[in-house]
Amino acid sequence: METVQPDEPVRVTIAVPTFHRPAELTTLLPMLLAHADEVAQLTVDGASPRFTVDVLVVDNDPDGSGRTAVAGVGDSRLRYVIEAHPGISAVRNRALDETDSSRLLAFIDDDEHPHDGWLRHLLRTWAAAGRPAAVSGRVVAAFAGELDPWLAAGSFFVRRSMPTGSAIDVAAAGNLLLDLDQVRESGVRFADDLGLSGGEDTLFSRQLHAAGRRMVWCDESVITDLVPLDRMTRRWVLRRAWSHGNSASVLRVRLAGGGAHSLAARVTGVVGGAARVAGGGLRWAFGMLSRSLRHQARGARAVWRGGGMISGAAGMVYQEYARTETTP
Repeated sequence: METVQPDEPVRVTIAVPTFHRPAELTTLLPMLLAHADEVAQLTVDGASPRFTVDVLVVDNDPDGSGRTAVAGVGDSRLRYVIEAHPGISAVRNRALDETDSSRLLAFIDDDEHPHDGWLRHLLRTWAAAGRPAAVSGRVVAAFAGELDPWLAAGSFFVRRSMPTGSAIDVAAAGNLLLDLDQVRESGVRFADDLGLSGGEDTLFSRQLHAAGRRMVWCDESVITDLVPLDRMTRRWVLRRAWSHGNSASVLRVRLAGGGAHSLAARVTGVVGGAARVAGGGLRWAFGMLSRSLRHQARGARAVWRGGGMISGAAGMVYQEYARTETTP
């Protein structure tokens, strides 16, 4: 592993995967450049090295719909590339490939906004925790309109929180700092065949952990996930529950390796999914009788997640982000 000399700046790249969201890019990119300015004088352990930051936009639109937004910001620290192969895995892998000269890579999605100190807290935690392979931060939701009481009762948009420095074995990529030296040594990449189904970041982080690389939590590093109206529906939440259940079984089978272990993983997915369907149905019924929105919502979600688990164990991969358009 490369050793950072005390007087050598650490290069950090902020990667923004994007697809058909030029307006969101126009808002987000100046925020990221402000975070780059903030950490320019930040030191590690009270001394050098300092950090130098650039921003990489990876556009999954072959027509380059994000190009004008990037050019309009007009900053030399911005880079823009097109990854025509469809799917978020191809975009994230392209970010890995475009950052050969960087030590650290911070992912943030194009529909997210960083809070004050977002990048600073990630970098300080990376240094204080002994430079782990990954640091994952917190995500909170902001809604485009009034949230359905059924959805609010189910707490579907509440993400995890834990003390900074806690060891983790899985992480989402929406707010994630990677030590690229360790990622490259591990050989872990984002699975291309999960690029349109989701779960690619779960598999990536679990494989990174399985390779013996440490990952830690940073509770002070916060981003806001901007939830649009079309995701503030019961239908969307239940379809997402199915997708997550499907991904959970698909990844369990894949991580099992094959043979008898793979079969055991499939059986676990079917049995676990059936248990969720049964338990969720009973909870939903109790919620209807007791007029409890929380039990209704959580019960319905369990049923859909259980159905997704069974489908994934049976070998079906749900393409949550499937596209109707074709690419050259």
